Amino acid sequence: MVKPFMPQLVYFEPKALDYPLGQELLKKFTDLGKEIRYTTSHNQVRNLPGENDFQRYRIAKSTLVVGIRKTLKFDTSKPSAEYAIPFATGCMGHCHYCYLQTTMGSKPYIRTYVNVEEILEAAENYMEERAPEITRFEASCTSDIVGIDHLTHTLKRAIEYFGQSDLGRLRFVTKFSHVDHLLDAKHNGRTRFRFSMNADYVIKYFEPGTSRLAERIEAAVKVAHAGYPLGFIIAPIYLFEGWKEGYRELFERLSRDLPDDTKQDITFELIQHRFTKPAKKVILKNYPMTKLELDEEKRRYKWGRYGIGKYIYPKEEESEMKETLFEYIHTYFPGSKIEYFT
Repeated sequence: MVKPFMPQLVYFEPKALDYPLGQELLKKFTDLGKEIRYTTSHNQVRNLPGENDFQRYRIAKSTLVVGIRKTLKFDTSKPSAEYAIPFATGCMGHCHYCYLQTTMGSKPYIRTYVNVEEILEAAENYMEERAPEITRFEASCTSDIVGIDHLTHTLKRAIEYFGQSDLGRLRFVTKFSHVDHLLDAKHNGRTRFRFSMNADYVIKYFEPGTSRLAERIEAAVKVAHAGYPLGFIIAPIYLFEGWKEGYRELFERLSRDLPDDTKQDITFELIQHRFTKPAKKVILKNYPMTKLELDEEKRRYKWGRYGIGKYIYPKEEESEMKETLFEYIHTYFPGSKIEYFT
């Protein structure tokens, strides 16, 4: 069982201590005896302990920077939501394929932002701009927010905020099972709680440092009983030997364990495995022993945003993957909705 995240090293930006949550976290980590350092900015977090890049990378992944979110202009977050709402950046998981490998670059530490009320006020402005349309906010674009929320309760605050909102909806996805503190949040059905699920093979070999499949399913059952709208992201869909059986088993287990009365409103989002040339370079540096298949010759090239293309599965394999997973979803979750396949 993966224990809830606890940083080895905690940095505080000066202005973080102007906010109640900053003060609260300083006291919490001081009481826990954690090593605390101060930095003028997260960009100045340097000289992390470790004798080589490999060690420093792993220590960075267990380092937390407590700061403020200066930019309150939200990025768009298609196709899952209108906007990304920024409560944290970085992740304590070690998923070999993760796109944060390249977006985080040489700074894979985790950041949490303590100016939560300011972030929520900015969200309110976006909602007012789009009124009377509903505006959806994705809270896990640049982090696994659930993975640190047992320490900050920022997500819980946001769930209850959107629970009172007529025009806003919150969404996030996690690979962690540490959800107990979120079960009594007054969500009023306005937050969709999603879990990233995969075949056991993919979780075992490519998602170290995250909750195992059985733990995620157990957490999803708790979340369903707590009345949250539930969703699953099946990603990355990865073609390994025996993949059809592996994914069938996933949907069988999910269907067997989830309460029947929660299955009608479930959503699925399907994302095939992809990688870019820069990502491949970083992945092989950080996880030199990975079994992840990263052969460009076995993929097709698809142009992406900002001129960086990605390697995805050939059309024939993509069609078979899509057809197989759609069939499993229709079989095991006939009342559910597939939001997209990409």
